[in-house]
Amino acid sequence: MCVGIPVQVLRSEETRALCRDRDGSDVWVDLLLVGEQPPGTWLMCFLGAAREVIDADTAQRTLAALAALDTLMAGGDADLDAAFADLVNREPELPDFLKPQTT
Repeated sequence: MCVGIPVQVLRSEETRALCRDRDGSDVWVDLLLVGEQPPGTWLMCFLGAAREVIDADTAQRTLAALAALDTLMAGGDADLDAAFADLVNREPELPDFLKPQTT
């Protein structure tokens, strides 16, 4: 399983950006899939490569969910309903390409 990590662009070059990760560290991220981005832009990154430009709200929700998972893995208690509020009371849904085709 690959987990996306939100990072925020500090400085961008043609094919890479210096970003701040969730631990406050600076990391270089590959931009080949999203193009050059201005400082302040949030990116969803997988294995050091930006896969999607995201808004600040999505970044904060994802960071909160990751923090809750960190807390649980360390043996603490986390409010999962708050950390995963977008999933509470939502039925799983297949992506369009997996849904039965009607003719």
